[in-house]
Amino acid sequence: MGYLDNSSITVDAILTKRGRELLSRNDGSFKITQFALGDDEIDYSLFNESHPNGTQYSAEAIENMPLIEAIPNGANSLNSKLITLTRGANSIPYIQTAFGTTGITVIRSGNFTISPTTYNLDAGAGTSSEEYIFTILDERLSNNFTATGGTTNATASDIQEFATIATSRSVRGKVLTMTATDSTALFSSTILSRTTSIAIEGVTSGAIITLPLTVNFS
Repeated sequence: MGYLDNSSITVDAILTKRGRELLSRNDGSFKITQFALGDDEIDYSLFNESHPNGTQYSAEAIENMPLIEAIPNGANSLNSKLITLTRGANSIPYIQTAFGTTGITVIRSGNFTISPTTYNLDAGAGTSSEEYIFTILDERLSNNFTATGGTTNATASDIQEFATIATSRSVRGKVLTMTATDSTALFSSTILSRTTSIAIEGVTSGAIITLPLTVNFS
């Protein structure tokens, strides 16, 4: 869902197959009960307190930026959600892993674990452990994709961001364990590696990070 422009509160929405089914019934079963807001398209570095026309024009460049319209791919939307800070935090929470932002490279049948840490979740800007929703966008590259330390089962609302991606899979917990596929079907003499991404979202904080994942044939 996205705003059509920045002059009126009019939104453009793309419904899932389930949403279209409920809407077609025309019996009141189609109801929007939850929504999220994001500002992926906003470049706050354009805020200019030294604008030649005065400080009232400081945000002029930002206000005139084009807004993203609705897109069906959950991996490319709401990467910068607007959230409400919880538990007395006064800084925006963010997630880090031992892999940094460079991503993960593994060979077929190789395995790895991800133990995220959330910063600024509590007052005092310390580190915290929370449950996370781990989503691999192409589960064909995994033989095992499990989470421990939490409820382990991702609910329908947990995975709704990626519901339009047929090959995605989500699990919920504090630590992710993955074993790469041992299948040769996705590889060939000219395709020796496959790439996808793993999205990690904090259940409490709403913070999200995406790690590139490369699976090599050997």
